[in-house]
Amino acid sequence: MMDAAQKMDQQYRYQRYVYDLSRKYYLLGRDTLLTEIPLQAHETLLEIGCGTGRNLTKLAYRHPHAKLYGMDASAMMLATAQENLRNTLYSQQISLRQGLAGQVDHTAFGLDKPFDHIVFSYVLSMIPGWQDALEHALSILKPGGCLHVVDFSDQQTMPAWFRKLLLQWLDWFNVHPDPAVPVYLEQLAARQHDQLRIRHLRGRYAVLAHYQKGGISNDHQPELPQISQYLDF
Repeated sequence: MMDAAQKMDQQYRYQRYVYDLSRKYYLLGRDTLLTEIPLQAHETLLEIGCGTGRNLTKLAYRHPHAKLYGMDASAMMLATAQENLRNTLYSQQISLRQGLAGQVDHTAFGLDKPFDHIVFSYVLSMIPGWQDALEHALSILKPGGCLHVVDFSDQQTMPAWFRKLLLQWLDWFNVHPDPAVPVYLEQLAARQHDQLRIRHLRGRYAVLAHYQKGGISNDHQPELPQISQYLDF
């Protein structure tokens, strides 16, 4: 039976060459999420499902003194990411590894402490058992660290025909949005006494969330970023 990594390689064998160009039209809210991440100099950030390295490159440009890490199930996507980074200013700032969302931790990158930030950008809708992926991410996040999520929402205030076509289109790429993601994040935050700021893009096309893990005193806990009133749509 084909495992998850093999399935991703099969799916992206050819798509990786046009991935960034094609996805820019419907993976909305990514750049807004990136601009809202309160990444400080020398902090660490892991993107789970980093794909071609597009988001990490943008973060490296904005935060040249941060330490950035990316993992992806697909070796082929990572090969494209490595090629994109070759001979750039960011080649030493960004480290990449192959792995699944439920397996990665800071030791895989030679780090001696958990991550300051973790990003899921349109990845949860591709992970069966995304609940476990979220909980694992929180377990490898430092106390006071932040989890940042952008993904498809339920499109409930958009025309029904649009929602139907969108879901059919996404299904062709093995993308299966679950409208329960925001509720699950709220339940996690309530259970763990963590902080959560969450909102939907116009028409509930997508959801954007910043989740801050507790465990340190309020005197030393950085403030969660305010979510922008207007998102890139």
